[in-house]
Amino acid sequence: MIDIPELSLVVLIGASGSGKSTFARAHFAPTEVISSDFCRGLVADDENDQSASADAFDLLQIIAGKRLARGRLTVVDATNVQPESRKQFVRLAKEHDVLPVAIVLDLPERVCIDRNAARGDRQFGSQVIRRQRDQLRRGVRGLGREGFRGVHVLRSETDVDAARVVRTRLYNDLRDQIGPFDVIGDVHGCRAELERLLTELGYQLGPDDQGRTTSGHHPDGRRAVFVGDLVDRGPDTPGVLRLVMGMVRDGDALCVPGNHEAKLLRAVQGSNVQITHGLAESLAQLEREPAEFRAEVESFLDGLISHYVLDGGKLVVSHAGLTERLHGRASGRVREFCLYGQTTGETDEFGLPVRYPWASEYRGRAMVLYGHTPVPEPEWVNGTMCLDTGCVFGGRLTALRYPERELVSVPAAQVYYEPSRPFPVNPDAAAAGPGEAGRRDPDVLDLADVVGRRVVETAQHGRVTVREENAAAALEVMS
Repeated sequence: MIDIPELSLVVLIGASGSGKSTFARAHFAPTEVISSDFCRGLVADDENDQSASADAFDLLQIIAGKRLARGRLTVVDATNVQPESRKQFVRLAKEHDVLPVAIVLDLPERVCIDRNAARGDRQFGSQVIRRQRDQLRRGVRGLGREGFRGVHVLRSETDVDAARVVRTRLYNDLRDQIGPFDVIGDVHGCRAELERLLTELGYQLGPDDQGRTTSGHHPDGRRAVFVGDLVDRGPDTPGVLRLVMGMVRDGDALCVPGNHEAKLLRAVQGSNVQITHGLAESLAQLEREPAEFRAEVESFLDGLISHYVLDGGKLVVSHAGLTERLHGRASGRVREFCLYGQTTGETDEFGLPVRYPWASEYRGRAMVLYGHTPVPEPEWVNGTMCLDTGCVFGGRLTALRYPERELVSVPAAQVYYEPSRPFPVNPDAAAAGPGEAGRRDPDVLDLADVVGRRVVETAQHGRVTVREENAAAALEVMS
């Protein structure tokens, strides 16, 4: 059985006569297969005109790129026995954030020679096939190092006849799960606030034999979705992990990783990381836990998926947000964006990275819910919402009920960690300051709300697009 991701670039590799085109016809739709021979025919009216190969492969790359950009599985049918030819397809897959998969037809030399001899349109001798097979044999063991995420080798006609191609969903593809969901912002070790929020949302919490909360089930079948940053800074990172891990294990929750989980994982795995931004607190708290629990935490963190696409593609959950072209994709670049977002390369007066405002340019169909950068109040920006309301800094812990779009939050009991950048503290926090400091007055108009092309979500009419010229006219009337 050959497992391939539903969205991937499949590269067939084999000498002339190994049966690549026959295999492709048997296992893939005609529109999914791009043949180098077919492209030669398009540019030179002769599929065997080797002088047209350069133009043919340029055309093949363009077609494959267009398909991958549209999220379509693409199969390349060419010999691809040379590393240089394979390298361009690995690079193409990386450019479009999909996984490259190699299917190698390494059939016996005599089979390839006999098949070519039976084809009147092939006018080259056995030495060509012998050379191609030698090149293939030298490179097949290194396909993984070249960047192919899946390598499948068929060595006989029996292997080819028995092969079955199975398309598998990417781990981030949960479009079949429609909810309802409760998407919860950054917890940062605030176990007491998390328990209060879950109770407010209607979850029934359950203790283990030591009285620690380890489960949360909703009687109406709702599921919690955590946007990451469960750990660091707060007073009870182990308690938060114990509860969330239990809910995920029981099927009552989903969780994506935050940048703090990524750093904690590297630390517990022995990597040399800077013990900053609350990591010291997490490590000290976990050190007091049994080794078995620490091993469970490491396994849990290591298995977290960068982001989830839910409800038929209508909802995307990622720690730091995600632009539309990366939804449902799999690559290092996707994971990097999900964990850290985009920055301008600059730092602010507090020494923190300046975030690129990707949400202000977002025009995707999916709702994107995320956290990462604390905000005093959550607000909709082009169908996206940040749910990190700075609980650990004395703010609130916030959830969005989906699909109802209802916000539910609980105030932090105190300021657990002093932020690098001033953050407004809720009046109920033990170290409360001016609760509304730094908050935007609802009567104050932000120019960015109205200039340029905007997309507005309405309760009665769904998504409404305001063109730039109309926005400018409205601003002129108001002024």
